[in-house]
Amino acid sequence: MGNSFGRAFTVTTFGESHGPALGVVIDGCPPRLPLAAADVQRDLDRRRPGQSSLTSPRREPDHVEILSGVSDDGLTLGTPIAMMVRSVDARSKDYGDVETRYRPSHADFTYDAKYGIRAIAGGGRASARETVGRVAAGVVARAVLAPLGVDVIAWVDEVAGIAAAVDAEGDGVTRDDIEATPVRCPDGVAAALMIERIERARKDGDSVGGVVRCACRGVPAGWGQPVFDKLDAELARAMLSIPAVKGFEVGSGFAGTRLTGSEHNDRFVRGDDGAIRTTTNRSGGIQGGISNGMALTMRVAFKPTATIMRAQDTVDRDGNAAVLEPRGRHDPCVLPRAVPIVEAMALLTLADAYLRHRAQVG
Repeated sequence: MGNSFGRAFTVTTFGESHGPALGVVIDGCPPRLPLAAADVQRDLDRRRPGQSSLTSPRREPDHVEILSGVSDDGLTLGTPIAMMVRSVDARSKDYGDVETRYRPSHADFTYDAKYGIRAIAGGGRASARETVGRVAAGVVARAVLAPLGVDVIAWVDEVAGIAAAVDAEGDGVTRDDIEATPVRCPDGVAAALMIERIERARKDGDSVGGVVRCACRGVPAGWGQPVFDKLDAELARAMLSIPAVKGFEVGSGFAGTRLTGSEHNDRFVRGDDGAIRTTTNRSGGIQGGISNGMALTMRVAFKPTATIMRAQDTVDRDGNAAVLEPRGRHDPCVLPRAVPIVEAMALLTLADAYLRHRAQVG
């Protein structure tokens, strides 16, 4: 009922933001793949709060525990993999006003409208803290795809209109380049400007949004399904399920609407190795909903963080005018911590597409 993702590689997350623990159950992972808690921890450390002044100061170590599905010598068993992180720095008292007053642009009102009850502290399941399970599962998906030579990399491409000058496919960009600055932008000049802008928003008690770019390299031709389960449609569904995401583009995206067909078409050629490829990649590696062997390229737009450190007008549960006073610990910009989340959702989508493809055509 909305808490699971994937068909052949299925992921179900559980837990609330200020609950005792959050986690994930993964079903459909092939056996005999190497998986260590240290590998999972590495990506969780990239997602966790408290990394720098650009992120929430909440101090959560997000120490992962693998509960099932992995042998003592670190190989997947083919059975469900369960992983969990315990919460240690929740401050539910910061959310007393939220019990009766709706936070602007949050899910407080809509959860009340749907369920008639909600986890008040931290936003419950609507919190980006739910993505702990997604990122952990993404590490498993990466293990599924690694033997095929598939690599997924994402970076901050834009913050508040400040754009990075980085190739759409990330040619020459390494993870070390991305991790070199706290904003996770491999363009050093743009990164400095982004950091300055985020810091200014934080000092003003405000927030800013931006765009994460993702490139999936090494994806072979043939993955994806025609019509309703197109690979780009599945990627869009994955990315739009991330908290704060408001837009998704694949390939040329909206910019492609400003070109003619003769300008936009990707011409096929035979490479020196005999493989068929295209001279350009405005399709973003997907045609007819199926991968064409070129890099999958996409952009994911994140709105400014809804919680800001300013008093805001709102209403209470009865519709009476109210004022919401600022409190709590929040990111002035979600982009730096969103990078591993975008990577994880791309990995989950591709692992599912690969296993579905293998099941259908061998």
